Amino acid sequence: MKRNWMKLATVAALAAGIALAQTPPTNPETRPTHRQRTYRGKSAGHMFRALNLTDAQKLQAKAIFSESRKANEPLRLQLQQNRQAFRAALKSNDQGQIANLSRASSELRGQLKAARTQTMEKFFQILTPEQRAKAEKMQVRLQRHSGRHGQGNNVG
Repeated sequence: MKRNWMKLATVAALAAGIALAQTPPTNPETRPTHRQRTYRGKSAGHMFRALNLTDAQKLQAKAIFSESRKANEPLRLQLQQNRQAFRAALKSNDQGQIANLSRASSELRGQLKAARTQTMEKFFQILTPEQRAKAEKMQVRLQRHSGRHGQGNNVG
């Protein structure tokens, strides 16, 4: 009986090793973050359903978020370039450059957060008072969830 279990365990371990060996490597530069995989594309649809938006409200909301995404694309690109430069500065241990890039990153994140706040203000204007109250509760829960994972400001 023990021999059968040992054989089964050995075969299972070999099969797992082969399966893992055949998994293609992922490039961390292009791989979406956990937050992107979890929330992008799902959060808007989830929010629209949870708030029971009308078709007109959905169209308005999509326009608001699309406009914001287009307007903030340069900021997101700058932040991405900043991250790449920061990684290079870390590798070369350039303390002055690291400090400058950290300050620039903070400024860019602040600008992006301000833009997101303005977008949400526009979105809240199209909601009924009941929907607004429900959306605020959802936002609080999302912020609490984001804070637990240390990614509160990294939505992009």
